[in-house]
Parts: sequence; structure tokens; C-alpha cells
Amino acid sequence: MNDRTSMLPEDSATRKIMPIYSAVLMYFPGAIAELARHSYLANEKHNPGEKLYWNRPKSADHLDCIARHLMDAGGFDGDGLRHSTGLFWRAGANLQLELEEAGLYPVAPASIR
Repeated sequence: MNDRTSMLPEDSATRKIMPIYSAVLMYFPGAIAELARHSYLANEKHNPGEKLYWNRPKSADHLDCIARHLMDAGGFDGDGLRHSTGLFWRAGANLQLELEEAGLYPVAPASIR
């Protein structure tokens, strides 16, 4: 990544090996839709009436939450959301933080630190 504000590399060869539409949106359309719903509902719960954003300081125990959601995978939490969706969200959060800390990607634009 040349520009630290850009989420994707600028050179076309590297961009070609990141088929976001074909390899993410077309592989997991239902999972992505549920992830978006989960994010919206969690934002309404933790930041009622505020614009959708990832409030990082509110919960940073991603690995413990991943383990808890994994243990209850297939079921639903107290808010009626699938534990597998919570697992997906927490795994994504953990990966995003790792990538940012490694300097591979800039801080996600819809988050506060």
C-alpha cells in the first residue's frame, strides 16, 4: 500500500489477486448481510441513535468472545442474533486490528479508537 489512507493497493497486479466481489460478496452473500444486520443492531444497542460506527474501546476482548460464540455456535444470543454471526464479527474485528497493527492497512474509517 503506497497511500496509507487507501484500503487497497494501487498497482493493478496486486488488486487482481483481491477479487472482493467474486471471492467475498459472491461466496458469502447471506453471511455478509447478517454481519451488516448484526453491526446495525449492536450499534443501536451500544450507541443508540448515533451514526453506525465501531466503538473500539467498548469491547476489546475479541478472542474471548470468539471462543464464547464458537462454543454456542448454532444457537442464538439474548438479543436473538446468531452466535455464528457474532463469531464472524469478532473474527473480523480481530483480523482488522492485527492488519492495522502490522501496518498492512490503515485504521478502518468507520471506527473510533
